[in-house]
Amino acid sequence: MPSMRFSPPPKKKNPHRINEEIRHPEIRLIDEEKKQVGIVPLAKAMEIAQQKELDLVEISPEAKPPVCRILDYGKFLYSLQKKAHEAQKHQRKTLVKEIKFTPSIGEHDIAVKLKKIKEILEEGNKVKVTVWLRGRQKRKPEMLEVMVNKITDILKEFSEIESPPKREGFISYMLIGAKKGGKDAKAKNA
Repeated sequence: MPSMRFSPPPKKKNPHRINEEIRHPEIRLIDEEKKQVGIVPLAKAMEIAQQKELDLVEISPEAKPPVCRILDYGKFLYSLQKKAHEAQKHQRKTLVKEIKFTPSIGEHDIAVKLKKIKEILEEGNKVKVTVWLRGRQKRKPEMLEVMVNKITDILKEFSEIESPPKREGFISYMLIGAKKGGKDAKAKNA
């Protein structure tokens, strides 16, 4: 049986150059209290960092000379990850929810579904409105067109139609979103 060799996983590369990885002879140094020390030789900056038992980290490699800071690199990476995580948490994710109608739906049911559409739009999401024919309704395809026009007219009052009705066989669908300049614009103008 042949022997299997396992290689150790590759070392993770740091996003910044630290300590001996820095190659410029002179750098602009910022100390651990974020105060600017000035332009110093790399060897002197390394010595200062070692005395304080911290790392020398190249923060801005494109600058002339490059900007380096004295800090605890592990804590610095952790704070960067935490900031990125917080920023990601505050990003708005838009969902598309579907509401279906048939031509034989009652007026009360239409009102209930329209109320639900308004709630979805107020949450900042989009709605895919689907009108479809079932069973014997398929014998009268004009019913689909009539219902789509009726729903479209109602939706135009409180929403913006982002993609016009598209028909595929016995189904018609459209994508709607909240009207631009709705509540937010009124509040800003007040």
